[in-house]
Amino acid sequence: MKNFVEELRWRGMLAQIMPGTEELLQKEMVTAYLGTDPTADSLHIGHLCGIMMLRHLQHCGHKPIILVGGATGMIGDPSGKSQERNLLNEETLRHNQECIKAQVAKFLDFESKEPNAAEMVDWMKDFTFLDFAREVGKHITVNYMMAKDSVQQRLNGTARDGLSFTEFTYQLLQGYDFLWLYQHKNCKLQLGGNDQWGNITTGTELIRRTLGFENEAFALTCPLITKADGKKFGKTESGNIWLDPKRTTPYKFYQFWLNVSDEDAEKYIKIFTSLDKETIDALIEEHKKDPGMRVLQKRLAQEVTVLVHSQEALDAAIEASNILFGKSTKEGLEKLDEATFLDIFDGVPQEHIARTDLEAGIPIVDFMAVNTQIFPSKGEARKMTQANGVSVNKEKVTLDKVMTPADLIDGKYILVQKGKKNYYLVVVE
Repeated sequence: MKNFVEELRWRGMLAQIMPGTEELLQKEMVTAYLGTDPTADSLHIGHLCGIMMLRHLQHCGHKPIILVGGATGMIGDPSGKSQERNLLNEETLRHNQECIKAQVAKFLDFESKEPNAAEMVDWMKDFTFLDFAREVGKHITVNYMMAKDSVQQRLNGTARDGLSFTEFTYQLLQGYDFLWLYQHKNCKLQLGGNDQWGNITTGTELIRRTLGFENEAFALTCPLITKADGKKFGKTESGNIWLDPKRTTPYKFYQFWLNVSDEDAEKYIKIFTSLDKETIDALIEEHKKDPGMRVLQKRLAQEVTVLVHSQEALDAAIEASNILFGKSTKEGLEKLDEATFLDIFDGVPQEHIARTDLEAGIPIVDFMAVNTQIFPSKGEARKMTQANGVSVNKEKVTLDKVMTPADLIDGKYILVQKGKKNYYLVVVE
């Protein structure tokens, strides 16, 4: 059986591990779980390290369970947060769970006939407060809970005062998840991000105190993956990259990985792909010989985009990239959905004109120097057009060109290119 811990170790995906965990994993097929709160209808790349841990676990012959937490999701985990999360209603929570299930199915094999087929669970629905107090609360002291770093950081933090009782109970709910899975699914190991260590060890302690100290449970965490500015990838942080193509287009997703630094690319290709060590080592060496070719970034972007979206989405993202950085055609522009089109030209100067003006027909020189300010004067617009230096929707234009609604992309955009690198997006309203 392939060594799961060693796999995580060389990939830089191992933060903390409870004594005895590696020995257990080498001795037998282990059922392990990772929990995620359905606080949004999509996972984001901050979740990917944990999901990839489950993927490697299954590839190493063990059984992964993902718990899409109902009870914990309705409360919110205080770990690493300076503010309390908004509480979700039942309808929103169930919708989010279904969306997450569809995303995780791309990473794990739920259909396998082998004993290590992946499983998704959400069990805690009808558990009363009195049940919780009797079955869980009596086993863990307030002193034990108060000592956790996640609690202390919130109590002593500067962003807000105190910690609500709702959030304070989170570690017990997560601990009881582990107890339930231990009893009903023979789950002996919990995986998670390193900020979850306190919650996970509360679970191992609850199992021992409830079932007897001969019942051992184990814990393993991965490092928290950070962006270039050192901030954590999280739903409540700005500039997030989501797995749902409606939230983050495959083009923007692909561009994110393509534009990471050399240092991050070397780290991320180990964490976010399933490429083996020999392949990754060879890519790193090739990259070092000529960093300008960005071999690591290109392979990383390709692998992760296919894994999260599809080969078709990758091909479309590459084609979209060529619109700005390479040769493209009007047909290429017209194939883009509006969200991708706007992502590509995000930051490009915009001009606005009235639809009625366009319907009347506008000579190209007036269009660029009167109706818009693409050129400061009609003379300059005429001169560059005569020199074959102006394109509309990726097609060269001449002085006899008249702009009409037939030139619209997605019914309201016109792309003007002045020279080789200067783009302008005209929005017709």
